[in-house]
Amino acid sequence: MNVDNNNQLVGHVFNIQRYSLHDGPGIRTTVFLKGCPLRCFWCQNPESQSLKPTLMFRQDKCTSCGRCIDVCPHDANSIVDGKMVVDRSRCTGCGACAAPGVCLNETRKVEGKSMTVKEVMDLVTSDYNLYENSGGGLTVSGGDCAMQPEFTAALLEEAHKNVINTCVEISGAFPWKTIQKITEHADYIYYDLKCMDDQKHIEGTRISNKHVLENARKLVEMGKRMHFRTPLIPDFNDSKENIRATALFIRDDLGLNPAEHFELLPYNNLGEEKYVRIGIESPRRNKRQSDEYIRELNELIASI
Repeated sequence: MNVDNNNQLVGHVFNIQRYSLHDGPGIRTTVFLKGCPLRCFWCQNPESQSLKPTLMFRQDKCTSCGRCIDVCPHDANSIVDGKMVVDRSRCTGCGACAAPGVCLNETRKVEGKSMTVKEVMDLVTSDYNLYENSGGGLTVSGGDCAMQPEFTAALLEEAHKNVINTCVEISGAFPWKTIQKITEHADYIYYDLKCMDDQKHIEGTRISNKHVLENARKLVEMGKRMHFRTPLIPDFNDSKENIRATALFIRDDLGLNPAEHFELLPYNNLGEEKYVRIGIESPRRNKRQSDEYIRELNELIASI
């Protein structure tokens, strides 16, 4: 648990999106926290995976002027063969090279900053009228907000004190004690079911789905309002066999109607360029499923 000099609980936040319409019912403010235990090869926000601040660098806009070299306290920047190079083993994401006035071409941005519960909630409560009129509220997402359970739980509890409904978006890939902690004050839970085959789940995310399925059962037993989602990744989990198996799990194991509690998220490649900017290999590029195929999958779910 991290606290500041005033003993205030601090979390690592990489984005706060106001007027969000896809992260729970109504109009919501979505707080995206840093940190995720999974390494899904299709991740749209790879800058969210680490708990630490992450430097994003656009080399295509860089003129190699060298101003960032002079200000970096860790000697992470250098020019090699006429091009600026960032040594990620040295970079701490301190932000010195991304400070205003340093990079004239604005090629650098640090994703992730420390915020107290009060600082986050001051933004959330400022939109109270939007929540009240639309049935919306606060959503805590990631990364995976279960990586920061104390901070997540504190945000949700504070929202309830302010009569704001709450939602979490989670992978479920944590021990039950952690999941229980962050969902105690969650009115809605948006829950990923990425792949029913455990070996494929490990290949795609580097983590077993054992906790994912067990925790889903326990949350339903608690009476939590669940909304399950599968991001459709070509040649990984978008087969009719996997979608059928997922829908049957929701129906037979959880006792819920898949047509009401299961959503498919068609693939998009909006996050692919981010990989280059944070200095890691870009994932394989895929094409979005056709509208006809998506319709067939949804018809399959409706028939179960």
